Amino acid sequence: MARRYRIAVIPGDGIGKEVVPAAQRVLERASARFGFTLEWRELDWSCERYARSGSMMPADGLDQLRRFDAIFLGAVGFPGVADHVSLWGLLLPIRRGFQQYVNLRPVRLLPGIVSPLRDREEGSIDFCIVRENTEGEYSELGGIVNAGTPDEAATQTAVFTRRGCDRVMRFAFELAQRRRQHVTSATKSNGILHSMPYWDSRFEAISADYPDVAVDKYHIDILCAHFVRHPDWFDVVVASNLFGDILSDLGPAIVGSIGIAPSANLNPEREYPSMFEPVHGSAPDIAGRGVANPIGQISSGAMMLEHLGERAAAAAVEHAVEALLADPSAPRTADLGGSAPMEVVTRAIEALV
Repeated sequence: MARRYRIAVIPGDGIGKEVVPAAQRVLERASARFGFTLEWRELDWSCERYARSGSMMPADGLDQLRRFDAIFLGAVGFPGVADHVSLWGLLLPIRRGFQQYVNLRPVRLLPGIVSPLRDREEGSIDFCIVRENTEGEYSELGGIVNAGTPDEAATQTAVFTRRGCDRVMRFAFELAQRRRQHVTSATKSNGILHSMPYWDSRFEAISADYPDVAVDKYHIDILCAHFVRHPDWFDVVVASNLFGDILSDLGPAIVGSIGIAPSANLNPEREYPSMFEPVHGSAPDIAGRGVANPIGQISSGAMMLEHLGERAAAAAVEHAVEALLADPSAPRTADLGGSAPMEVVTRAIEALV
């Protein structure tokens, strides 16, 4: 029986509406070559929908998504709709409702890309950021008291559970066992009195179950400095929701462009669909001009194929991207120093798959 996968497609806003169809073409090429079928269903869940209906997605959105094998997301966010509305109206309900507690963001210096860091060569930066994706600092607990008075105060409560810490840390250690057997923990236990010492204690407890994996930990401030000065030190970095969010933008920046960075929101137990999206945002300033870089979306698609078990197809897509970047005569978008339109770059990658 032919392998068939049902994919929910949410192009979202801005350049998401451009790079998602481009990536779909590349993935279709891979599926035809490797003998499986991708069945796409596009959903118009976006800031545009919010402006029209008052909601980013319908009330039964999670029920609609539940029957798919994966979710392929572009980007959300557009002027006129507050960022917290788009985030809490779409991304966070999906991540939390489907227990996508791992946000996985690979950071690699690819061939043909010049790092902004001095003297860094291809392959010298290669690590993964494992971000806790459902709790931590991004909780709903808090509020504003004495609103409108001189005593007005805002509170925000971070939530770190044993289950939440342990499961994301175990994922990080098991990933490291398949890589270079080294896990780094991001912390700030010298300044945050309760949650970060607790995070440290769970990291110490979980690390005891993986004696073959080397460990270290750094406070988030010096860890950011080490990302810039010593990126070759790192293999797998595990971090809380907020710290992981910060690190996973800094990581792509040191390898040349956030426009080529992929990510995955994973439910490792596969009880629910996982979601795949580029790290970049909706970039409304360049939307509609056909100049966006499709590589972040295409590489996120490769991560999706890997998760679905189509490893050969995923590798073919990754190799096509690397071959394009390694060729100095190949077309590149403006963020990589070229002047090629998105369509030209997409066609070139298609031809290499």
